[in-house]
Amino acid sequence: MARLADLFAPRDMTVGEPWKRIIEFSIPMLIGNVAQQLYNTVDSIVIGRYVGDNALAAVGTAFPVLNFLLVLFVAVATGAGIMVAQYFGAKDRERLSRSIGVCITLTAIASLIIMVVGPIVVRPMLVFINTPESILDWCANYLLILLVGNWGFSYFNILSGILRGLGDSLSALVFLLISTALNVVLDIWFVAGFNMGVSGVALATVIAQMVSAVLCLVKLKKMDEVFDLNWKVLKPLKRYVLQLIKLGIPSGLTQAIFSFAMIAVQSLTNTFGEMVIACSVMVMRVDGFAMMPNFTFGVAMTTFAGQNVGARKMDRVERGTREGLIIAVSVSTIITIIILTFGRYLMNIFTSTVELVDLSMRMMRILAAGYIAMAVTQVLSGVMRGAGDTMTPMWISLITTIALRVPIAYGIAYLTRSEAYPTGRPESVFISLLIAWVCGAIITTVFYKKGNWRKKTLLSNEQIGV
Repeated sequence: MARLADLFAPRDMTVGEPWKRIIEFSIPMLIGNVAQQLYNTVDSIVIGRYVGDNALAAVGTAFPVLNFLLVLFVAVATGAGIMVAQYFGAKDRERLSRSIGVCITLTAIASLIIMVVGPIVVRPMLVFINTPESILDWCANYLLILLVGNWGFSYFNILSGILRGLGDSLSALVFLLISTALNVVLDIWFVAGFNMGVSGVALATVIAQMVSAVLCLVKLKKMDEVFDLNWKVLKPLKRYVLQLIKLGIPSGLTQAIFSFAMIAVQSLTNTFGEMVIACSVMVMRVDGFAMMPNFTFGVAMTTFAGQNVGARKMDRVERGTREGLIIAVSVSTIITIIILTFGRYLMNIFTSTVELVDLSMRMMRILAAGYIAMAVTQVLSGVMRGAGDTMTPMWISLITTIALRVPIAYGIAYLTRSEAYPTGRPESVFISLLIAWVCGAIITTVFYKKGNWRKKTLLSNEQIGV
């Protein structure tokens, strides 16, 4: 029993072999990220198989809008992870408790804002991005349910981020697996059983995420040997709110920029018609799984760097970065080979339409090499964020998405217009993404090597009074 309890305890990443600590932390989180990706993928599979390709296109069109409206939670979650990791590494119980408390309070405020504002702007945004009339109502209904019920999504992501900042990625995994299993059952029940269509998928997701959020909160409440969680620490003291904003807003803006680019590209995609929209959904679902190791190692490196910066072990940060890069690039290379070899079988899960499968595989081959580049970007960005430098990754994202991806996508589409493709070739969307990924890796490497991130550590640059 003691050994089982240790598995679910906060993990100190300031001791032991760096690569071992990174892998120990990453494996549960990777499984959890795959499970979270299953939320969207199961939704798409159930919709594609039980309702049709147009409904699949509707769900896919909704996601860029959803991501754009939920950027507040990205800001809170990123700031929370950095503060928790550094204060946990410094063994500062009071500041750790205050940081967790303010995160919980700000999440409640952000959730309320989204619940009120989201439903008002959904339909105008869908019209603005040229959503085909045939899928507009499905998109709007799907988004309305998710936004009104965003409490489960927001609190699970924030609370599981706090658990990971404490080094406990296993608890978040278990809760997510429970939630994912529930989501699959409810998806099939609501769509196939009750014939609720797209709305049934959204409702299933909301219920499942609420369950996972409650489980995370119960787990945190039991960790009183590490920090306090009571009404006192929930008070949003100005100094902690400002620190969270300072750390989190750049990542929130990064996500907003990324989401804006997605919306702009989705608007272009929508001009190609329902077939290309459905193709984009399928490719992005497979892409989501391919990216999971990269995102996982990025978060792992944020926690690793944060704890070791808090413990003032900069040499260990640099050693862990080198070892983390080797691991991430190796895993991405293997995944790329698997996708190129078995991609067609993966596409067949979503639809039996041969033309749609062929189109999706053509797009997937364009993206393949980009996953290795993204491994580099995620690891190095994770280290910089963990050290407290959230601004540099934000500017890199701004350059690669707004200044590169969107203009390139529209430019290629314009230059490839023809009688067969009056709005341009759909490959433009994916070629632009590949170029953005590769350029992002190069720019991130340059800024990491410059080393300014070493001067951004939270603990050396400010002292929060209590």
